[in-house]
Amino acid sequence: MRIAICDDDLNEQKQIEEALRGWDPTKSAEKFVSGTSLLEAAKKAPQIDIVFLDIYMPGENGIDTAKALQKISPDTGIVFVTFSREHAVDAFSLYAVHYLIKPVTTEGIIESFRRLTESRTRYRERIALKVGRDRHTVFLDQIFLLESDNHAVNVSLVDGRRLKVHMSFSEMEQKMNKNFLRINRGILVNMDYIVQMGTDTCVLQNGIHLPITIRQRTAIRSIYDNYVFDRLSRQKDFKEG
Repeated sequence: MRIAICDDDLNEQKQIEEALRGWDPTKSAEKFVSGTSLLEAAKKAPQIDIVFLDIYMPGENGIDTAKALQKISPDTGIVFVTFSREHAVDAFSLYAVHYLIKPVTTEGIIESFRRLTESRTRYRERIALKVGRDRHTVFLDQIFLLESDNHAVNVSLVDGRRLKVHMSFSEMEQKMNKNFLRINRGILVNMDYIVQMGTDTCVLQNGIHLPITIRQRTAIRSIYDNYVFDRLSRQKDFKEG
């Protein structure tokens, strides 16, 4: 198993590794002082199985490093390590394995590996999309917006890609799961990425404002409210775990 620790503080690195060995004395970790060096190492085989990633490093944000890491190695389990819970919701949206508050304990390490095992047994839905002559396989949870474009659909991904798929909007909608909500004609959003559902406007995490159809806004609001209730329940378990 390939384990990594990314923290600019060498004492913190040592403390995390001691907690790791408290769980299993045979385990060791590759250590990095910057997100840049971690990302370079992640490009090499075999993949990194799990990384304990500090959120605050000089000139870097661990959340941004995690997003870049997911592009390079989407199956690497990410455990955020920090002194506060300020970015817990961001970690949740990135499907982090765990969120540990310093000082890291052996109990936190044990729980991280338990969650890593659980996440690998959980099925992540994916879809194959044909774009021109190319085929792209993407996870549904990495799609945040679908928009009708004549006889095609523009698929927006969290990694910044925008794929134009020649498929009817209704056909594409049928391939999505229950996390996706049609808020207007030709607009389908992943509710994981909604930050505000107003009376006539839906706001996504990247700041995009989208119009909500007037005729269905009561039903749309009800569906979203039920979703938020379920998500907050899961988030509470995530923070207390």
